[in-house]
Amino acid sequence: MNALKKNQTWDITNLPQGKKAVGCKWVFTPKYNADGTLNKYKARLVAKGFTQTYGLDYNETFAPVAKLNTVRILISIAVNLDWPLLQLDIKNVFLNGDLKEEVYMTLPPGFENGHDKQVCKLNKSIYGLKQSPRAWFDRFSQVLKAEGYNQCLSDHTMFTMNHEGMITILIVYVDDIILTENNPQEMNRIKLALNKDFEVKDLGNLKYFLGMEVARSKEGIHVSQRKYVLDLLKETGMLGCKPSKTPISVKKKKKKVEQPTTEQEVAEKKKQEEEEKPADIGRYQRLVGKLIYLSHTRPDIAFAVSTASQHMHSPKQKHLKAAYKILKYLKGTPGRGLFFRKTNLRTIEIYTDVDWEGDQENSRSTSGYCTFVWGNLVTWQSHKQRVVSTSSAESELRSLSEGLKEGIWLKRVADETYTKIESPLKLYYDNKATLSMALNPVQHSRTKHVDVDRHFIREKVEDGIICLSYIPTKLQLADILTKGLPEDIFEGFVCKLDMMSIYDPT
Repeated sequence: MNALKKNQTWDITNLPQGKKAVGCKWVFTPKYNADGTLNKYKARLVAKGFTQTYGLDYNETFAPVAKLNTVRILISIAVNLDWPLLQLDIKNVFLNGDLKEEVYMTLPPGFENGHDKQVCKLNKSIYGLKQSPRAWFDRFSQVLKAEGYNQCLSDHTMFTMNHEGMITILIVYVDDIILTENNPQEMNRIKLALNKDFEVKDLGNLKYFLGMEVARSKEGIHVSQRKYVLDLLKETGMLGCKPSKTPISVKKKKKKVEQPTTEQEVAEKKKQEEEEKPADIGRYQRLVGKLIYLSHTRPDIAFAVSTASQHMHSPKQKHLKAAYKILKYLKGTPGRGLFFRKTNLRTIEIYTDVDWEGDQENSRSTSGYCTFVWGNLVTWQSHKQRVVSTSSAESELRSLSEGLKEGIWLKRVADETYTKIESPLKLYYDNKATLSMALNPVQHSRTKHVDVDRHFIREKVEDGIICLSYIPTKLQLADILTKGLPEDIFEGFVCKLDMMSIYDPT
């Protein structure tokens, strides 16, 4: 209540005719320390935003949050340039947003000032309102722009300042802010400037961000989600399970037993029937949702999680079994994460691959790419293509195009953060026929169905933006994002992606 009054969040008034007041309630949420111990309980007054009406008391609600891809790019830049990574926190963040709409709220429970028949006319946003995130971000953006910062177009939550070669970069995820720079004076100045408009808490060096544990040493920066993994294993009852060497099995063609004759065939038929039974949808969706968030620091499970997420609306027992295999793999590698090291490279490298007709159910292909900025893995993706490719060339050109688009975005981020990148970008692929087709200026009738992707790639090559290079399949790092691999090959790729665990004994 003190924070609400200090911020002049509302005025007490009578409810005008034709208007309605949203309800509110007190919510008490636990706050935890980085090691998982309870710090305190925080009380918040929350509006019942689900009773709001579009066009009456709210309009646009979308507010951007920092892309975790951008956060990893900043970490790679910071470790290579020996820049500090600091974290700030804004207290009572949504109370700082200025409301543009006319919103009325009932009096808070326990408010005893003889105003029983009156309501609160909100001047500031409050937790629970649909437009609160947008109102807060608009206010925060205005403050930073007034301080001379530029808002990036590649990621609208990133703000930069370049004053005679002294660079400051700031990125915000709701109320969590990461700050890095080579200008200590500007860092202190912006902290004081933010403190004038908001109540800012300086958390020091970046150690824990959105569930990700950040450990910095002379060798580099290690980012993992070890506690998140252990909590997930405990929650699902898999803490004592037998570890698996890989998160997904190697793809095998299953024989469909129509009329079993031997005992073995009868058992196989019964097993297939059990696997086809429906699973608990809510349980499956909660588990896969948590695995999706975990894959932000674990590219080694990206393909397995992508496969599991394709059955969110109608999971079967075989899909639930595959999701639990991922948990068994995590049991053996809970502390594994990304390692960012200092290198002499100043390039952007893209590895892209495709598994043509990889899905046994609908014959769609699976694309995957991973990118390196200044020698460190920063982005990756594994996903099933939207349409069936009638030829391997079609799926491969589409995969090349997706990797190229990601590289162009990375170049844009580098330009906006004043980061030096050697040209051209390097894109590695393991199919010589596809590379020849992409570079061929002559149009053939056999490639007319992929002309858009082919012309897009060729245009960027001619402009000197990208350089296409052949790489053997055994060195194609994106292979881990397109299919299940044998143990030895899988572990080899994990090492090449610079994934490690600082918790393992040396």
